[in-house]
Amino acid sequence: MLEKMRKSTIYTSLLALSLLSCTKDFQDVNTDPNNITVITQRELPFMFAKAQSSAAMNRSFYQTVQNLGADLYAQYFALTTNSFSTDRYLLTPDWQRRFWTVVYVDTAPQLKSILENTDPKSGEAALANIMWVYAFHRLTDHFGPIPYFGAAEANDVIPYDPMDKIYADFFEKLTVAVANLKGLPAGTKIFQGYDLIFDGDTDRWIRFANSLRLRLALRIAKVDASKAKTEAEAAVAAGLMSSNSHNASMLKSLSGNDTNGLAQVAVWNEFSMSSTIASYLKGYADPRLGIYFQPSYTGKVFNSVRNGATATDLGNVRNQSGSNSNVGTYWVRYNGAAIEGNFTQNFHVMCAAESFFLRAEGALNGWNMGGEAKQLYEDGIKTSMEQWGVTESAQINSYIISDRVPAAPGDYYNSAAVASTPVRWAASPAEQREQIGIQKWLAIYPNGMEAWAEYRRTGFPKMYPLIQSDNADLPVGTFIKRLPYPLTEATDNLTELNKGRALLGGTDNAATKLWWDVD
Repeated sequence: MLEKMRKSTIYTSLLALSLLSCTKDFQDVNTDPNNITVITQRELPFMFAKAQSSAAMNRSFYQTVQNLGADLYAQYFALTTNSFSTDRYLLTPDWQRRFWTVVYVDTAPQLKSILENTDPKSGEAALANIMWVYAFHRLTDHFGPIPYFGAAEANDVIPYDPMDKIYADFFEKLTVAVANLKGLPAGTKIFQGYDLIFDGDTDRWIRFANSLRLRLALRIAKVDASKAKTEAEAAVAAGLMSSNSHNASMLKSLSGNDTNGLAQVAVWNEFSMSSTIASYLKGYADPRLGIYFQPSYTGKVFNSVRNGATATDLGNVRNQSGSNSNVGTYWVRYNGAAIEGNFTQNFHVMCAAESFFLRAEGALNGWNMGGEAKQLYEDGIKTSMEQWGVTESAQINSYIISDRVPAAPGDYYNSAAVASTPVRWAASPAEQREQIGIQKWLAIYPNGMEAWAEYRRTGFPKMYPLIQSDNADLPVGTFIKRLPYPLTEATDNLTELNKGRALLGGTDNAATKLWWDVD
């Protein structure tokens, strides 16, 4: 029954999409007699499923919005083709617009319609607000100040809002949503049969919202320590994801464009394991190496490529796709003649391991995280291992107390080890923070969006500099800080765009730091 509902979700929700948009190109669509003009309770579950699928980046946008962007900037992957230059920081302006389409056209209007057609204290409104925060925090963490409070309003002029005000609203929305969900009768199911993440399970939604709140609290820790502490401690007290049974992952389908985006792009085989993650996984003898990636199709070995490889070097067979490691068999398999995608595998949204690492960092800050930093760090490692099927206690414990350090990845450039930080909990707080950053980065793979954001905030894990940068604003040795605003904003919303640029506090380019990126 759920699959039948899912197959009709995209069509019905695309019709509902016409109701609202934050771009003026869609304002007159309500006059079209072929489009839905009245929302009833019947449409809301379909609209919620559409918003979920879009916010998590379905196949239509996954490659150009995430894989050729944040996934490379997080150095999970590196390109093995010269068809694109984003791995050398040469940006494609049209791709910035696509992320805005994902949020402002395919996600926010659906959620706004739900909010306008339900009781503000209802479970439906709570879930819509949680997904709103999920979608918009990823967008603002890419660009900086964005049109937020006026999103999904049918206006020609959409004001930009500063990030501190946007984040304040994130915390308010999550706080209220959790309170309203906790006020519902025990066992209440919301959008059951249509909710692609938790199938209406209220308790798991509460834990997800609180874990998201904790993530955002750590994000602002260096710019508003007091607010960060308050929000983090409240999130922990309200209940977090604390086991893999709480993990947020999204159902995927062969219907429409709703397949697993990473599986789709991995079939095209245009990227491989980055030498950065190879250095850590190989050096640590990490059992997740053969799960996250698979041996090369030709040499049957775990090979990697440095980010920013030159066009000439990419022409060398050692840097081409067949010689290097594609993502693991969770996403694709090689049948000896072709790569087959596992398109219906669940898409990973957020894992319980992340909440343990966030708590560990918070504990180092002196916050009440319900545990000591060392234990939370080790629990995070254990939870991540078990998430990916590594369940033997002796193997996990051996990893946790290991003094192994990152190794030379064995790439084309004969790169030295990227860092020298062991897994075993260190004595100094500075090294402990780095360890937390490394292990969190490994645990949230393949979520390049969150990994890139956390690298910008913390500086961890240490990464290799690009071999070559094609962006004059980002010379070799520097790392990309944000994406410039879409060119369409200069055409459609120039006055407000200029105000947004002023709020940014720097040049509208990829080198300007965001509000919370202070180091």
